[in-house]
Amino acid sequence: MSATAPYAGPSPIRRPVAAAALLPALLSLVFGLLLAGAGPASAHAALTGSDPQDGAVVDTAPKEVTLSFSEAIAVGDDSIRVLDPSGKRADTEAEPKDLSEGGTVRYGVALHSGLPDGTYTVAWQAVSADSHPISGAFTFSIGAPSETTVAVPTQEAGGGPVGVVYDIARYAAYAGFVLLVGGSAFVLICWQRGAAALPMQRLVVRGWLTLTAATLAMLLLRHPYTSSGKFADAFDLAGLQSVLDTKPGAALVSRLLLLGAAALFIAVLFGTYARREDEREKKDLTFGLAVGGGVVAAGIAATWAMSEHASTGIQTSIAMPVDVAHLLAVAAWLGGLASLLVALYRTPDIGSAAVRRFSAVAFTSVVVLAATGIYQSWRQVGTWSALTGTRYGQLLILKVALIGVLLAVAWFSRRWTGRLTDPAAASEEASEEEPESESAPEPEGAPADVDPERAAQLARQRAVVTATKKKRIRDADPERSGLRRSVLAEAAVAVVLLAVTTMLTSTEPGRTEEEAAGGAPSASAPAAGGPVNLSMPFDTGGQNGKGTVRIDIEPGGTGSNDLHVWIDGSDGKPMDVPELKLALTLESKDIGPLPVVPDRLAEGHWSASGVQIPMAGDWKIDVTVRTSDIDQVTIDKNAKIG
Repeated sequence: MSATAPYAGPSPIRRPVAAAALLPALLSLVFGLLLAGAGPASAHAALTGSDPQDGAVVDTAPKEVTLSFSEAIAVGDDSIRVLDPSGKRADTEAEPKDLSEGGTVRYGVALHSGLPDGTYTVAWQAVSADSHPISGAFTFSIGAPSETTVAVPTQEAGGGPVGVVYDIARYAAYAGFVLLVGGSAFVLICWQRGAAALPMQRLVVRGWLTLTAATLAMLLLRHPYTSSGKFADAFDLAGLQSVLDTKPGAALVSRLLLLGAAALFIAVLFGTYARREDEREKKDLTFGLAVGGGVVAAGIAATWAMSEHASTGIQTSIAMPVDVAHLLAVAAWLGGLASLLVALYRTPDIGSAAVRRFSAVAFTSVVVLAATGIYQSWRQVGTWSALTGTRYGQLLILKVALIGVLLAVAWFSRRWTGRLTDPAAASEEASEEEPESESAPEPEGAPADVDPERAAQLARQRAVVTATKKKRIRDADPERSGLRRSVLAEAAVAVVLLAVTTMLTSTEPGRTEEEAAGGAPSASAPAAGGPVNLSMPFDTGGQNGKGTVRIDIEPGGTGSNDLHVWIDGSDGKPMDVPELKLALTLESKDIGPLPVVPDRLAEGHWSASGVQIPMAGDWKIDVTVRTSDIDQVTIDKNAKIG
């Protein structure tokens, strides 16, 4: 295919630049839609009841106020506040007491004695098991309703300016991950010579910087995001320590450690690898970088899977690996797309073979996305009514529609790819057609007595002439121009798609929203034999080594179960221990021990979801409690499950 003569009308150089300049504007528009259209993040847990109830009028002052939730939550000192009509605290301001039993998650706060009649306001705030903050408020009255100076909070947890910045950081983290992983994969798999191209290096490094900065911002903002809503609390060391003790905090710290390994990967990729010329050595290094980079990329993806929707609900042992595969496929496709866009606009020498290799990578990514997306959709939605009647389901429909648009645009890109000419051939043909007078003669060298400043100026002129010539040849190729336009359109759709995906991660799944609203059991709920409640005293023999372990298994049947463990000290107060492990054994069938390592939700409270009970029977439950470096004990008790 011959290269055509340069376009004689408006400059072809300006059109790509102007088109590329639309991306930041589009990104800003998407941010506006994302933050204006998405309310505060919803979550799995929801308030299911209270005592006294919302709006109730009681004859005498209760001793305590209790709140019940649909799923496990984490609470802090001020998670439940009771305010009298004048706005003063009516509770004892102690940390809420965990009153959960059976399958009911319930917390309570004690009230002062002798409270006068009037209307009291209960304001509560907590963090659900999938990392999202929840909050609310209601009123009850003693004796008779009265005027109150307390304004019921209208801003939900996770909202306000801190919530806006946290959502921006969440979006930036996904975007950085896509550029870092997708750009690196594009260089290693599709265009190895691109490792020496400065635009490709900048793309990947900017992805790393964006992900690192966003992760640090989320770690610092996590405490105000889930509690006070004040930016000043981002540097509260006590708050930061409490974040590090939670599952989301551990995930963010793990991501930062993995990003350190990613920095070493980038240094090798764009340093040693880019300069390596021996084909055999480069092949070996390619394999090593692919394996090492793949492990690091999977680890970073797992930091999302281990702390968000995939880590709670049904089938978590399947959902988390599927979520990792889904994120890696998204990064390979969208990040590779961004890399191709940069290569087409900023580098003159990407060949047709590299573009075709990316086409194969994109096809594989779409297949993986389809398989993992179907499973995730079933797990998070479950029914057609939840798909069409919940916000999560509606966002999912929008995401599928955007993927359809993206695939349609990709079809046009594939057509242009089939007609693409390699830059070297195009350059040679264009040079034959171009009159010599069109190019200014380049000085071959500077005389020995030329001033060094003049020599540097001549070198810059030669570089500008060469770059301009290459750019003119590149932009004169209609196939390459057509491919650039279609890839730019793909990238624009991908920006919107990434925004919708970010909104999905902070929205309550349709399945749980529908179940919480209707009280209906899950379609995949296991056969239940009734909740299991155990109480087991222990003594590790050390100082402060005595206490009681309380275990609830809900629904207490075969299949998936939620397990909660509470540890009370000898004084009856919640007790934290350095290590807690459980194991389940069905000795009659020689099954087990099946290990269970619960996550710490709050002081003295641990939880594990998706605990699989393969069959009904008399199960022995072993509990290992360690209270110090050397004091440890294992206790056991049998329970009928199923």
